[in-house]
Amino acid sequence: MAAAEKRDYYEILEVHRNAAEAEIKKAYRRLAVQFHPDKNPGNKEAEEKFKELSEAYAVLSDAEKRATYDRFGHAGLNSSGGGGFSGAGFDFGDIFGDIFGDIFGGGRQRGRGRRGDDLQYNLEISFEEAAFGVEKSIDIPYTKACGVCKGSGAKPGSEAKSCPTCRGAGQVRFQQGFFSVNRPCSDCRGEGKIIESPCSECRGTGSIRDRKNLSVKVPPGVETGNRLKLTGEGGQGTKGGQGGDLYVAISVTPHPLYVRQGNDVVCEIPISFTQAALGCEVEVPTLDGKVSMKIPEGTQSGKAFRLKGKGVPVLQGYGRGDQHVVVKVETPSNLNRRQKEILEEFAREGSENAHPLKKNFIDKVMSVFN
Repeated sequence: MAAAEKRDYYEILEVHRNAAEAEIKKAYRRLAVQFHPDKNPGNKEAEEKFKELSEAYAVLSDAEKRATYDRFGHAGLNSSGGGGFSGAGFDFGDIFGDIFGDIFGGGRQRGRGRRGDDLQYNLEISFEEAAFGVEKSIDIPYTKACGVCKGSGAKPGSEAKSCPTCRGAGQVRFQQGFFSVNRPCSDCRGEGKIIESPCSECRGTGSIRDRKNLSVKVPPGVETGNRLKLTGEGGQGTKGGQGGDLYVAISVTPHPLYVRQGNDVVCEIPISFTQAALGCEVEVPTLDGKVSMKIPEGTQSGKAFRLKGKGVPVLQGYGRGDQHVVVKVETPSNLNRRQKEILEEFAREGSENAHPLKKNFIDKVMSVFN
């Protein structure tokens, strides 16, 4: 099964992503008993399910493999994976070469370099880092040429021999109707050579798994869902093929004070009933630090004030958005006796002019029912 088609390991074991080791083990035992081949003789579906369960448990029960999987998905565990990208590592030239080359006798060229797979890394950053940009150091798994056999796959001191079936051509020809058709040799898998003494380090593959550290510059103004492309930093190409690309997917941690709307930020601040009625001056937090803002008398709850240029910088552009400060008038609670007396006196001295919204609402009600 290709990496892009694989189901999520947590979904397979029917556990949450933050499940403890004991919970994962318990889930595996329960499902393994249910789908074990001995209990389902001749049932191919149960057999595949059991294999799928075993593969998922082998990864999630290993702390290091689980950490790699949580970060990179299937691509981090298998260098042949596509990193979760549709079409990653897909060479359309190869497709057309197979179709038209086979018909007209050309076929794929033996030893043709293949581009490496594209990979994805999920990077979580803070709200402020997304707004102003940041440089992050990331650690990723990748494949590289085996240092022992220099990428040949053959044991040092030995070399690959010409395939006797295709005589080193990498292809075999046979007649298909009116056409002479070339197909990759099944014995050497189209390589034209057979490794009789494989390298003990890479087991004949010519490449090994390793990790590398990269520096990623996140530009100002990014938001969740943006992806940064690091050309050539993905999976290693084969036979001289260029490397795939690494895509860094951005995820921004929610902020306790701000909500982003495009390049603008919205911040709610509470003020007292007295401050709203009489007016005041308050300190408002912004991405650049605290600023002083005047609240005019008679301000209603929900009123928004704009602080120009205090929002998020425009991504790959100029200027910044604004900050919208939404005032929330707090109704006093847990009043003592004297405070209640004062408010009751205030209510008795009140007038319609002091409550224009209430008067407007009453007028609308009267118009509806009269």
